[in-house]
Amino acid sequence: MNLLRQGLLAIALLGSLWLYHTITTRRIEDADSRAVAAETHARDLAGELATKTGSERIVTQYVDRVRIVHATGQTILQKVPVYVPASADAACTVPAGFVRLHDAAAQATMSGSTRPVDAQASGVALSAVAGTVVDNYATCHAIAEQLTALQDWVRANSGTLP
Repeated sequence: MNLLRQGLLAIALLGSLWLYHTITTRRIEDADSRAVAAETHARDLAGELATKTGSERIVTQYVDRVRIVHATGQTILQKVPVYVPASADAACTVPAGFVRLHDAAAQATMSGSTRPVDAQASGVALSAVAGTVVDNYATCHAIAEQLTALQDWVRANSGTLP
């Protein structure tokens, strides 16, 4: 009987070891899967943080560049009287056709054809034309900076663009 008890005890011990091993293996697998999920979540959060940080950096750069473009445009606009003095205003008549053509180009439309009236003086001073051109170019450069910032943001937030 002693041998039978020892055999049963050995079987019970082996069963206990097998049960312990199974439970421990499942716990380890569960812990591993939770660790993988936590690492994935951490990577996702890090990506979101990098995107937000990158977006803030790009927006800040854009705002700074546009501010510089507007300041430069204002500086150039203040120089118009230096480069186009009153004597140039008096010496040069801006024809009405030029004003019509400029306005049509600004609106991206052109209607009708030239008329004899287009050759007459428009009453617009040459310095006013220069100021308008400077302002238009400043606006163009500001929009170009905006587009560049948008392209930078898209590149930063999408791995598909070169």
